[in-house]
Amino acid sequence: MRKLLAILVISCWATLAYAQKPDLQKADLVVTNAKIVTLDSASTTAQAIAVREGRIVAVGGNDAMEGLIGPTTRRVDAGGRTIIPGLIDSHIHAVRAGLTYATEVNWIGAKTIGEAMDRLRQAAKARPSSWIIVAGGWSELQFAEKRRPTLAEVMSAVPDNPAYIQLFYSALLMTPKAQQALEISADQLPAGITAERAASGEATGWFNGTIVSISALFDRLPRPNFEDNVAGTRQFFTELNRLGITGIVDPGGFSIYPGHYAALQKLWRDKSLSVRVAFSLFAQNVGAEFEEYKSLTPFLPMGFGDDMLRFNGIGERITGAMYNNNAPDAAAKAKFLEIVRWAAKQGLTVTIHWQEDKSVHELLDLYEEVNKETPIAPLRWSIAHLDNTTPETLARMKALGIGWTMQDAMYLGGDRIVAQAGEGARTMPPIGTALRMGVHVGAGTDAHRVASYNPFVALQWMLDGKTVGGLSTRGPDETPSREDALRLYTVGSAWFCFDETRRGTLEIGKLADFAILDRDFMSVPVEQIGATASLLTVVGGNVVYAGHVFVNAK
Repeated sequence: MRKLLAILVISCWATLAYAQKPDLQKADLVVTNAKIVTLDSASTTAQAIAVREGRIVAVGGNDAMEGLIGPTTRRVDAGGRTIIPGLIDSHIHAVRAGLTYATEVNWIGAKTIGEAMDRLRQAAKARPSSWIIVAGGWSELQFAEKRRPTLAEVMSAVPDNPAYIQLFYSALLMTPKAQQALEISADQLPAGITAERAASGEATGWFNGTIVSISALFDRLPRPNFEDNVAGTRQFFTELNRLGITGIVDPGGFSIYPGHYAALQKLWRDKSLSVRVAFSLFAQNVGAEFEEYKSLTPFLPMGFGDDMLRFNGIGERITGAMYNNNAPDAAAKAKFLEIVRWAAKQGLTVTIHWQEDKSVHELLDLYEEVNKETPIAPLRWSIAHLDNTTPETLARMKALGIGWTMQDAMYLGGDRIVAQAGEGARTMPPIGTALRMGVHVGAGTDAHRVASYNPFVALQWMLDGKTVGGLSTRGPDETPSREDALRLYTVGSAWFCFDETRRGTLEIGKLADFAILDRDFMSVPVEQIGATASLLTVVGGNVVYAGHVFVNAK
């Protein structure tokens, strides 16, 4: 009798388990009635997508989803809108930007000086007597007035606040209250900073400097507290989500030290990150860079972390002596070679800031030396910027397996560059040549001090080659198709953090990162692409941003 009872219990349990098994195969999220740009190898366009446990389990027509929908499945009707893979910026200083995002003023997208001044007034009203800081990301050519704001205009907007306004890494404006707080004047300036003067000899309030001197001055500004760092990082990442960004590759940068990663790490520990972050270590201590790397990396093996936060090697400044140095001497090259040789043996990815093709042979010669001992192609080293690179340089990069992270510097700075390069600007940057040669290319912005973080502004510029002032620069031979441009911003960028087989396209088995757009990227007039935004952004199957249309989906 007991044996019979046991058999009946086991039989009932097995029957129940079998009955429940189909439910375990249901999707967590299903989106239907969409135009899905999958970016798979066949350039497939699908209608619906299903997600389970953070990964894509089906892509196809609406009917194919019916068997995956259960009582707990969230259903989203895209209403015919376009879905793209989540965008990945391959070179953005997002961790640093997040630290101050809650306390800075942003002029990105401001069309007039009046609008920019209104943003200063709003910040002053919200934070009376506090510092007003614009850290960059703008150009005078974005304003209808085609000039920089004057000290008088800034003083009229924020008379009671110390104000610091930075233009790229070349110029800055400081009001008298800011100069007083920093204990500087037009006659007593930090090293590398010079005062601009009007024809009358009177100081204008604007100052000039280099990236090193301006960064050093920026370090003297008051820092937000930890709570502001956390709030700013959360807000900035949500802003990136609003623009369809689901991943970033962050190269560190000036003014960001190990302790400044605490806010990022808190959000990671709290499982509150809404953007996947792959980060590098940027050498801060000039002259002691090797010691810095050796002290920080023992507990950060290459790839340490998880799907949301991962260590991605060293860069973009490896040594101070080689940074922006077009004629490094033997000692500078020897020190650099020592570090990158060590990095290769440690299996570390290296990314490097390099501006000029005329001197990049200095860098590639050293990389070829390293490659003789340790193949670097598997390590996915990369060069950032290099807008004026040539087919010869790209060929050397391809032979070494070195990738190129390409940004839209020409969008804000193209007018100045055209004045210097003339017809040479027609091939800057040579996107088409790099694609034809098979070089690994990732798209990005280099935001937020020298560029807008908006990926759709960058994508529009990739397609029309026009600067913020409307000047057409790049020629048709170097202009990608819409699909190619999108690939560079998704699966192309994923390559730089070893993730191209896991994200960047919308295929079964890949991480469920995607965005529903407010317009069809593939068909709207090119001049409208820059105004694109996401209406629903999903990271790992979780809704991280929802516009008013899909507010109930979050």
